[in-house]
Amino acid sequence: MGLRVVGAGVGRTGTHTQKVMLEQLLGGTCHHMMEVFAHPDEIPVWHQAGLGNMPDWQQFLAGYTAQVDWPGATFYKELADAFPDAIVVLSLRDPDDWYRSARNTIFNSFDPSNADDPWQQMAVDAIGRHFCLEVENPDAAKKAFVAHNEEVRDTIAKDRLVVWRTEDGWAPIATALGLPVPDGPVPVTNTTDDFRAMVGLPPM
Repeated sequence: MGLRVVGAGVGRTGTHTQKVMLEQLLGGTCHHMMEVFAHPDEIPVWHQAGLGNMPDWQQFLAGYTAQVDWPGATFYKELADAFPDAIVVLSLRDPDDWYRSARNTIFNSFDPSNADDPWQQMAVDAIGRHFCLEVENPDAAKKAFVAHNEEVRDTIAKDRLVVWRTEDGWAPIATALGLPVPDGPVPVTNTTDDFRAMVGLPPM
């Protein structure tokens, strides 16, 4: 069947919550950066994509029912083309809140100077060069964040695009998939402290 959801929202916009939601809704595995950590054999494939050498997306992501978060969000256009029946979900967050969260988590774990770490080099070429290399500069990073979101809105057809914030709950995504809306609130996962603990950073 292939992907039923292509996630265009960047990291720290509720993407891990989306992963948990989509795995419950679709009954399969949703790709997220966590999957790259768990399957390091994916790193060179994403790295090559960052350099412009795209994989056979259907084959590469054959084990997944959805994709959210980086690095997949970098390639939302290519994934939307490869899976034309999938909806595209753009997760949003206030830019200031987003940067604060990203700076305390994802960006704090970046070390582009580490040429011996394949994950770091993948992150530079598959994320940084397509988004923003100046992640320590809040103005530059927030400008890139807003520009990315505007590009998604301009690129994806309105009848295919679901714009979503965590406070919107289950309904927009479940309805777009033609599935029943689960009862109760969406799960809250991967908080700043959760992420920092995972990568060995001290709590805030």
